[in-house]
Amino acid sequence: MSFIEIENVSKTFKDVDVLKDLNITINEGTVLGILGRSGAGKSVLINMLRGMKEYRPDKGRIIYNIALCPDCMYVDSPSHAGGPCGCGCTLEAHKVDFWNCDRRLFAAIRRRIAIMLQRTFALYEDDTVIDNVIKSVTGHDEEESAYLAIDLIETVQMAHRITHIARDLSGGEKQRVVLARQMAKEPMIFLADEPTGTLDPKTAELIHQALLEGVKEKGVTMVITSHWPEVMKKLSDYVIWLEKGQIIEEGKPQEVVQKFLDQVPLPEKKDVIKTGGPIIKMEKVKKYYYSIERGVVKAVDGINIDIDEGEIFGIVGLSGAGKTTLSRILYGLTDPSSGQIVVKLGDTWIDMTEKGPFGRGRVKPYLGILHQEYSLYPHRNVLGNLTEAISLELPAEFAKMKAIYVLKAVGFDEEYANDLLIKYPDELSSGERHRVALAQVLIKEPNIVILDEPTGTMDPITRVQVTDSIRKAREELNQTFLIISHDMDFVLDVCDRAALMRGGKILKEGDPKSIVKDLTPVEKKKMLTEE
Repeated sequence: MSFIEIENVSKTFKDVDVLKDLNITINEGTVLGILGRSGAGKSVLINMLRGMKEYRPDKGRIIYNIALCPDCMYVDSPSHAGGPCGCGCTLEAHKVDFWNCDRRLFAAIRRRIAIMLQRTFALYEDDTVIDNVIKSVTGHDEEESAYLAIDLIETVQMAHRITHIARDLSGGEKQRVVLARQMAKEPMIFLADEPTGTLDPKTAELIHQALLEGVKEKGVTMVITSHWPEVMKKLSDYVIWLEKGQIIEEGKPQEVVQKFLDQVPLPEKKDVIKTGGPIIKMEKVKKYYYSIERGVVKAVDGINIDIDEGEIFGIVGLSGAGKTTLSRILYGLTDPSSGQIVVKLGDTWIDMTEKGPFGRGRVKPYLGILHQEYSLYPHRNVLGNLTEAISLELPAEFAKMKAIYVLKAVGFDEEYANDLLIKYPDELSSGERHRVALAQVLIKEPNIVILDEPTGTMDPITRVQVTDSIRKAREELNQTFLIISHDMDFVLDVCDRAALMRGGKILKEGDPKSIVKDLTPVEKKKMLTEE
């Protein structure tokens, strides 16, 4: 039964066509997968289906075929037409032009649509996990709400954190609670925009399984975007491939995904690079937190690492292993509880635990970091974000040339990079913002670059381009990279050495291939699937 009909839909932002004459029919109870590169228009379409006001179509219609109660305005999927409403009336079949209907009806439909956005943790930070989920439950008494919340928490495998405060959770754990909250709404439509793009393989697998059990197997209509091919294969019934706002391929998941992967280039062959002596030394580094709910949390627990000048060193591990905390300690954003961290500047070793201009302040201008929760200056365009915003003062024409050069290095073609310079962050897709943030780090040509999940929102083609650009930067500028990632293919392609981190400790260090062999069964399964 036809549920959503997208008819000749187009959308333009600042004279750029982001969706072009789309025609899609989504049947009730099916899962539509939307595949495509960053900036293809996937998130725009998701937000349009949700009814976000700035995403109103410029042309065309979005039709919802629904079952509507004429008395209380309750909305359900079309197969419920003719059935009873909770208020005692009968649900009637209606064909609704979503963006041109009565405001009350528009709001009623929106209430029955759940959405998971990438990198967004919409939680009550001071509440427990169970309280967060209960607050999303409607239409049930207190006892039923509690039982439903517990079932959902178990579905997303967060029962071991049920009484923990939301702000104390890792990013992957927060994402699972967000999923439970959205499922608690018992929606008629579930929209998921890159729900696992920045998560480690094990956590991503948990999210995928929860979507399978809590959404797809319950017959809820779902639209999901992802650049992970295995997500499309596992969850979707039908896949469309978007490129620059247009459908260039559609059909069975296996066939469309394969055609998409066939045009992904292989990274350039990794040469053996002769590195210099150590440039970073970390010895017995610890960072302990104290929490009333959890007691002592050993985020980093006695780490010893040496990284050579010109080396690309990877740290891999599951969400919550302590990787991000370790990177913040190295950069000087977080003070260690104990231990020594020194960085070589010229011929001098600088103590990074020492504050002030003669301590880590001396090294800071030569360090660059891309945070997992990166942000750009919203009131500056891309050129401003790459120059004045980071105190990079250059003659205007040279600044533009350098900005285009670094944007090309992170995967944009020259024509698009030139157009991108005048755009503002809110005009970019999440993946495009991620690449601009990476360019913002690379443009200052720091001696040491720390990248925390640099490929989290990137499609396979862009990931290969970033791999090649990191290698090129290392060779031309003699830069040293510390890369924190759960993307095993990326680590294998780009890193010279890697370390496996679990529970705040380094368990093993060596060749990336040997590290991959020591991963958990779920991670190994993902690697075998992608290979």
